Amino acid sequence: QVQLVESGGGLVQTGGSLRLSCAASGGTFSNYGMGWFRLAQGKEREFVAVISRSGGNRAYANSVKGRFTISRDDAKNTVYLQMNNLKPEDTAIYYCAADFGEFVHSETYYYEHWGQGTQVTVSS
Repeated sequence: QVQLVESGGGLVQTGGSLRLSCAASGGTFSNYGMGWFRLAQGKEREFVAVISRSGGNRAYANSVKGRFTISRDDAKNTVYLQMNNLKPEDTAIYYCAADFGEFVHSETYYYEHWGQGTQVTVSS
């Protein structure tokens, strides 16, 4: 059973940066594409970014493109989300998820394993 633990959330001012981490255990990390999703108050969970299991393919939501960067370190079984130029609308709980598949997906139903989430709050 794959377990995912997010960290790195917090309170930051508009224009600031944060780096989220998601540490995986209990499985072969390199077999999984890894995604980041977020859940804002009053909204549905939405896709943020994904990286393929090889690391060679990435995709981003339009709302974060050019500001967020997803990366992975298979030696550390960790996926990262570097978030720059943060905006108040980025405020949400951020979740990482693992997809046992070759291709990158933005739909939640492809992901078999989920972390517990980390809160990101951007003040104006």
